[in-house]
Amino acid sequence: MKKLFLGFVVLLFCSSYQNLSAQNIYNNKQKVYKVGIFAPLYLDSVFANSQLRSDKTLPKFIMPSVDFVQGAQIALDSMPLYNERVEAFIYDTKSFLQPLPWLIQNKLLDSLDLIIGSVKDVDFKQLSDFSARKNIPFISATYPNDGGVTGNPNLVIMNATLKAHCEGIYSYILQNHGTDKIILLKKAGQQEDKILSNFKLLNEQEGKPLLNIQTIYIDSTITPYFLKMRLDSTKRTVIIAGSLDEDFAKKVTDACFAIYKNYPVILIGMPNWDGFKIFQTKNAYKDFPVHFTTPYYNSKSSLFNTILTNQYSNQYKAKPSDMAYKGFETTYMFTKLLLKYPADFLSHLNDKSFTVFNEYNFRPVYLKKNARNPDYQENKHLYVMKILNGAITREW
Repeated sequence: MKKLFLGFVVLLFCSSYQNLSAQNIYNNKQKVYKVGIFAPLYLDSVFANSQLRSDKTLPKFIMPSVDFVQGAQIALDSMPLYNERVEAFIYDTKSFLQPLPWLIQNKLLDSLDLIIGSVKDVDFKQLSDFSARKNIPFISATYPNDGGVTGNPNLVIMNATLKAHCEGIYSYILQNHGTDKIILLKKAGQQEDKILSNFKLLNEQEGKPLLNIQTIYIDSTITPYFLKMRLDSTKRTVIIAGSLDEDFAKKVTDACFAIYKNYPVILIGMPNWDGFKIFQTKNAYKDFPVHFTTPYYNSKSSLFNTILTNQYSNQYKAKPSDMAYKGFETTYMFTKLLLKYPADFLSHLNDKSFTVFNEYNFRPVYLKKNARNPDYQENKHLYVMKILNGAITREW
């Protein structure tokens, strides 16, 4: 990070939380809506006596959280308010002096009306438990997992879980390739077992398979010949590569690429495949598309994109990262929904009035049949994307 970034960071994070009031004319009797924004910033490790321990840069490992918070701050600064008042607080979940359990124990979070978190693991579970006890909506902005949480309808997961991605892939195939041959490639592993189980449950909801999905178990190797012997050159085949492993992704893609001109295949990978280095080179797998699902698609043509990029450039002399976009979108959209529906926030998660970059479709998730209340709310809207010659575009 360039040194010119640091002024904002030191100013914003000199304590474990900072009041960021969205400015407006209001009377003192007006309701003040309080929003808590949580991220692992590790400020006590990075700063000493309000000075950076390093002279020039911030550590790379805190940059996703810093970017998320910077995007959130720009959203608050640019948010139009109409006779409304919002106070936002930034919390460092990795603070030594005021850690999350201490904040909860000392009731310093009890007055919040909305919790927004770019957190995972222990922080995620602690915030979820707190939101359930205090009946405060908790927006999990970036963690693609339910963290084992059950019985908390206040939890809202924006970044779809692996199960939701399997649902999205299945829906895409059902609507677009239902008559094609379908193969699920599986390697050994716990996550791979879950992926297979998800597709099996989806495909047999009525007691018998709706689609003819053939599962092929493979070991550490998969060759073009191995694959070719199981395909028909006169028919299109959809191949679901059921693993999050990059080495597996490379082997499957290598095999498909070697035969795709004579054996028409559509390769669908998992949601993390867009981050693999093997797909980022323009000449890799030339003219052979690889598909994956994601809850995020930003055409970068909206007014909000202009606001964020201009403000980010003015303040930090750089382009906003994906995490800055997520911080901006989450903070803007859900704060405005809170102001519009303060008494019934969770019933209006799908209100499109404040759509920023992406479309969302939040649905209650019931992990057990006949449960009275949902275990959480989850975004089920996914885009099917295509990686082709190093570029990523939307397909569906």
